[in-house]
Amino acid sequence: MFGTFQQSNIRIEIDATATQLQQCLTQTGKLQDWLKFQRFPAGLPDRLTPGVHFTSHSGFIIPIHQTVELVEEHRIRFLLSQGIDGFHAWAWGDGWVQSEIEGVSLLPIGIGQTASLMLLRQYVRSLE
Repeated sequence: MFGTFQQSNIRIEIDATATQLQQCLTQTGKLQDWLKFQRFPAGLPDRLTPGVHFTSHSGFIIPIHQTVELVEEHRIRFLLSQGIDGFHAWAWGDGWVQSEIEGVSLLPIGIGQTASLMLLRQYVRSLE
């Protein structure tokens, strides 16, 4: 993989319950609703579970292969390859969400991570 090694860990306060955040991060319909700059393939299961593999396209051009490595009550972790070789882990609780991403990429992954968190915050507000 070409690119540079990058890592970022961001935690924000968010006006949502742990249950709402779990749904937004593990239910594919909701994930697709708020993660607007990624295109997801048709045929994904309703809920992400370990072993689910799919390819999304970031910015409509760059493919990122994702495999769900684990899903727990308060976290989910994706193994990434192609556009980013590494992982993306999410953790959450009442009133907060954390995104940790690490990998080799030509993409500025911190920008995408920040945009994802802001989109999630905006989406949760729209549910009120």
